[in-house]
Amino acid sequence: MGSADVIDRLWADVTSRIAPDLSVTLIALGAVIVCVAVPALWRIVRHVVTIAHEGGHAVVALATGRRVSAITLHADTSGATTSYGEAKRLPLALVAFAGYPAPALIGLGAAWLVGRGHAIALLWIVMLALILVLFRIRNAFGLFVMVVAIGAVGAAAWFLADPWRVGLAVGITWLLLMGAVRAVVELSASRRGGRGRGSDADALARLTRVPGAVWVAVFWLVTVASAGLGGWLLLADGVTA
Repeated sequence: MGSADVIDRLWADVTSRIAPDLSVTLIALGAVIVCVAVPALWRIVRHVVTIAHEGGHAVVALATGRRVSAITLHADTSGATTSYGEAKRLPLALVAFAGYPAPALIGLGAAWLVGRGHAIALLWIVMLALILVLFRIRNAFGLFVMVVAIGAVGAAAWFLADPWRVGLAVGITWLLLMGAVRAVVELSASRRGGRGRGSDADALARLTRVPGAVWVAVFWLVTVASAGLGGWLLLADGVTA
């Protein structure tokens, strides 16, 4: 296959419109519920949420004029994003805030795309986003996770038949929406247990003098609202497809 054929194939994928059937949406939802609820499976799929979380920190850091020097992903599914620049409270607070809402808001955007019939285009957008994150990964495990993720999404986007590609895009969307809520559940539990004092909520408390519990509540509000609206977009569009 020549370069022109590859470009034609990618263009066809990006411009195609295939709305998911309601059955596909419900099957993907069921699979994601199992993955989020079963601890052994959650420890695997949570890396997807962590990538989106750290990506949110990185994007807001860049948007506020800071420079991102490193993103690290760890085997315990935690991560860190290091940026540098002027140490003003507002940019730092925005960067700290961005992590937990990021998977939910990305999932909400993905739900809108899927509902408009652009599920296959979503897979290629995910590929591009993963590649951009890869350039800032600075540890071996993070590199391993990113290579696996890029290889898996790329192979699926290129080789799978359209129904499977649409199903995968719907599954990724549900995972971002529901995984974002589960991550906030974990944050709340860790803070109640006296752990997690280095969390984004506590960083925000130090920067804004607003208690960390308030920021956890805001994370709850954003993630649950996004999951509800995203779910409505997916299910409503599935019913009318």
